[in-house]
Amino acid sequence: MDYTEILYTLEDGLAVVTLNRPSKMNALTGQMRAEITHAMKRAASEARAVVLTGAGAAFCSGQDLSDASGNGDLDLERTLRDEYTPMLEAVYDCPVPTLSVINGPVAGAGANLALAADVVIATESAYFLQAFARIGLMPDAGGTWFLPRQMGLAKAMGAALFADKISAKQASDWGMIWEAIPDGEFEATWRARAAYLANGPTKAFGAIKTAIRASYGNSLPDQLSVEAHLQGECGKSRDFNEGVTAFLEKRSAKFEGR
Repeated sequence: MDYTEILYTLEDGLAVVTLNRPSKMNALTGQMRAEITHAMKRAASEARAVVLTGAGAAFCSGQDLSDASGNGDLDLERTLRDEYTPMLEAVYDCPVPTLSVINGPVAGAGANLALAADVVIATESAYFLQAFARIGLMPDAGGTWFLPRQMGLAKAMGAALFADKISAKQASDWGMIWEAIPDGEFEATWRARAAYLANGPTKAFGAIKTAIRASYGNSLPDQLSVEAHLQGECGKSRDFNEGVTAFLEKRSAKFEGR
């Protein structure tokens, strides 16, 4: 696929997917959704970590309401089922670590796209906005699933009903994202975080993702069984052998991702 509304780079095991409609605050179109889906699947096969970010002053302002994807009036149910679901699953199910880098305001479906990643970090001047109720809609793009799990029922309900801006600092304090970084330190911090993931024990990272997500539906005995199985697989990896060897030799490990 030729990308016209995103940018894709791959360097040192790190894929960076950049939403690239800065004049429209990276609002999501049908074409952009298709490109993000393709890029995430591509990254899953050739990268050891993926960054999702936005070009310009915003991460993403949500659905471009002027875009009907060539089908006349916007059919939101069709759009969500046929375009958003594959995109969100491509991000959420990516086998390698994913990092949303929130470089500016993020709203609506764009906010929930960001929350589909494993880890979300934001610059302190950014904010999150569940803007749906302002135009007579409800949160979608996974928002009703991500928000209560990440910030609790009370905060999720308030964010959806009142459609207030949530500062990056608030989002971090409430558990919606991992951290809010001072603007002047933001780029250096996210690049260091991304490099750590791209150079880490990829198999172990995948097991961490699987186990933590499984815990929501498991009893403790079931979860202990999941842990035992996945840890057994990690113990067979070259990265585990390297990690132990490096520990004993008092040096930094050089993981290969296998």
